[in-house]
Amino acid sequence: MTPSEIALHQKSRLLELTWPDDVVHQLPCELLRVYSPSAEVRGHGVGQATLQIGKEQVNITAIDPVGHYAIKITFDDGHDSGLFDWNYLRDLGDKQAEHWADYLSRCDKANYVRNTTEQSDPS
Repeated sequence: MTPSEIALHQKSRLLELTWPDDVVHQLPCELLRVYSPSAEVRGHGVGQATLQIGKEQVNITAIDPVGHYAIKITFDDGHDSGLFDWNYLRDLGDKQAEHWADYLSRCDKANYVRNTTEQSDPS
């Protein structure tokens, strides 16, 4: 399913996706960055994912369509690899609370304390 509308809200660091079934997801840039489908983040196999830290203030500088199935997101930290296909974006939106809780748990296990002085948690 392809989103019927995509809107970037840079000030609030949110990517808003409206779907044909009228579901609307507001995905924080931080969540998109730490769950980038790139090899840099996911690794090349099971258990090879790299925890992305220090991304609390990351923002999106560009969104480029890739065919009719995905978008390429460029983040202001220079990361621009990995294609966000529609199914993956829908999953991130539908299961946002689960993904966010997993990320916070991984940060905790790594003894990383997120800097949230300028941004509130998106959960």
